[in-house]
Amino acid sequence: MAVKIRLRRMGAKKSPFYRIVVADSRFPRDGRFIEEIGYYDPMKEPSEVKVDPEKAKKWIQNGAQPTDTVKALFKKHGVI
Repeated sequence: MAVKIRLRRMGAKKSPFYRIVVADSRFPRDGRFIEEIGYYDPMKEPSEVKVDPEKAKKWIQNGAQPTDTVKALFKKHGVI
């Protein structure tokens, strides 16, 4: 099972809001997920990100691969 840490799109049309989730890579982007570890709101100025760093580190140690966007968010906010 390939586990990814990725963004799950929420919100209305042209007003995105993302949840950072741990999901199996075979499931759809907005489909089933294993655990929610934070959120990202790009519409606020400045953009708002809240992540549980303990859960994120635990999943990365267990082999979950963050996507490029999530990896950039984690680096920007000091999670990894």
